[in-house]
Amino acid sequence: MQQSQHWYEGPLASFDTETTGVDVETDRIVSAAMVLQASPGAGPQSATWLADPGVPIPDGARAVHGISDEHVRTHGRPPRTVVAEIARALGEQARAGVPLVVMNAPYDLTLLDRELRRHRDLSLADCLAGTELLVLDPRVLDKHVDRYRKGRRTLTDLCAHYGVSLIGAHDAAADAVAAMELVRALGARHPGPLGAMTPAELHLRQAVWHSAQARGLQNWFDRSGSPERVDFAWPLRPARCGCGRRLSPEHRCEAAA
Repeated sequence: MQQSQHWYEGPLASFDTETTGVDVETDRIVSAAMVLQASPGAGPQSATWLADPGVPIPDGARAVHGISDEHVRTHGRPPRTVVAEIARALGEQARAGVPLVVMNAPYDLTLLDRELRRHRDLSLADCLAGTELLVLDPRVLDKHVDRYRKGRRTLTDLCAHYGVSLIGAHDAAADAVAAMELVRALGARHPGPLGAMTPAELHLRQAVWHSAQARGLQNWFDRSGSPERVDFAWPLRPARCGCGRRLSPEHRCEAAA
């Protein structure tokens, strides 16, 4: 009898963005990519987007991804169009039940949600229309299976640790491909704690694991006297209004509901 296929041997999608900065509430998407792969070693299919964010790209961000204001003004498309297409592409994979790899998901998915709210007056959840993403976050997975390993855990660091090739770092498509290969490597190396679960089970577990990881980091900040605050939410940070209260699903302030 043939053994059933593990999730890391099957179809995966992967999503990544390059942006104007690291603040999910105020920064903008400059480029994005979604990569699909039917199985390990199969040729990936990529969809890419370039947006004119409508604001200047800071020098620091441009130094990371190499995309200039002139380039997006010439070749980029309106962000309103781009974010709608991205959300539609993610929704198609969610409806097909394909797991979505997102390195540091609370960053990319929250930024996309805020861009949708900014340009379409819709949340990511609105665009998914009740369908749930099955997110696999290599950052959370690696911290869970190798909690006490010292050193940084950026995409570049994780790829080096797991022997995954990363060519053209900080290009959205290249980073998406590397994150996908990284998740496959994580599943294959840890078939017990990761490979035995379904993507749906892993999605639920990662929310718990991320919360515990964030709590540990917050405790460290508190002990060191740092004012830094860590968000425990995964894979998407809740939207808040100007008063700091969470927004309801109808985009109203909960304090006024």
